[in-house]
Amino acid sequence: MKEIVLIKVGEIILKGLNRKSFESKLIKNIKSALDGGDECKVISAQSTIYVEPVYDDADIEDICDRISKVFGIVAFHRAAVAEKTMESISEVAVEYLADYLDTANTFKVEAKRSDKKFPLKSPEISREMGGIILKHFNHLSVDVHNPDVQVTVEIRDFGAYIHAGVVKGAGGVPVGTSGNGTILISGGIDSPVAAWMMAKRGLRLNAVHFASPPYTSQRAEDKVVRLLKKVSAYAGEITMYTVPFTEIQERIKNNCPEELFTIIMRRLMMQMSERIAKDTKSSCLITGESLGQVASQTMQAIVTTDEATDMVVFRPLIGMDKEEIIQISRKIDTFETSIEPYEDCCTVFTPKHPRTKPVLKRVKDAQEKANFDELIETSLNNLKVTHINP
Repeated sequence: MKEIVLIKVGEIILKGLNRKSFESKLIKNIKSALDGGDECKVISAQSTIYVEPVYDDADIEDICDRISKVFGIVAFHRAAVAEKTMESISEVAVEYLADYLDTANTFKVEAKRSDKKFPLKSPEISREMGGIILKHFNHLSVDVHNPDVQVTVEIRDFGAYIHAGVVKGAGGVPVGTSGNGTILISGGIDSPVAAWMMAKRGLRLNAVHFASPPYTSQRAEDKVVRLLKKVSAYAGEITMYTVPFTEIQERIKNNCPEELFTIIMRRLMMQMSERIAKDTKSSCLITGESLGQVASQTMQAIVTTDEATDMVVFRPLIGMDKEEIIQISRKIDTFETSIEPYEDCCTVFTPKHPRTKPVLKRVKDAQEKANFDELIETSLNNLKVTHINP
């Protein structure tokens, strides 16, 4: 029995004259997500995207798993294909839906006839199909309001499709339709979630990671690569720029007031990330900050950090509490990796009493006095570039 996947798009339908370009990007992203799996045809017609395996022995579970991670899809159906006759539709439906119907008590049939040449109208298809199901599964009764199983028959231009379940899609808009963004990524819980959330709004991602060996280990850097690999299952390829940060952190430690270590470090990270972002055609920076979560994320600290860059900074987690962030990290399968106990540079030389209400002038004076310009240039000239794919 041949199966296909019928995809329903989300807010793309609201894009007016831009809808075609959004659909084209979505189809390109679906094809990319299917790369490495079974070969499929992907076409769009009648407000639905059809994903049709080329060979009958295709792994439809794997195809659905890949599709579930593509932003821009609100829902999809795994459906059986029948010829456009009631005899074929009935035969396929009884066989294809047997597992659903055997264990249910109630059902209803909903028919959709977009091919107006089909001889029966939608209510007539529903009635006939309902009678056939009752004949084969005589323990069932009809419940049109709250059925255990809803059987859907769609009569379309290319064929008849039968399905009994819907899978929620990833939502959002297709990656690449909102431009490029650069995420400041650590090995913690928050920044991978922030990356995923902005990819969901259509941003194609680059990532900047700061490494301070020997204070941070290669395992810590490898952990970030593994986190981005999980995000790339949704966001597509991510290019990670690893910044050598040891000498800069040591100069902060040796030349700046201890209570300002973190805020000066964050300002330098912003300045360096902005340089990388502009070189890679990104229009924004992204961080995993949540208001009030730690000393560097108070209102005053964020204002002081933002002053270091002219680029817009997106903070998608700013109003979320830790539990909400953890829920998303579990959903996208980054949580267990994030809690692996490898130190990142944000935990190196952490002050005992960080300033939670920093005064901008004092911070800028301390930063200027320590003179990081030459070290910044050296670090940016020695970036390590890693291309990360699902």
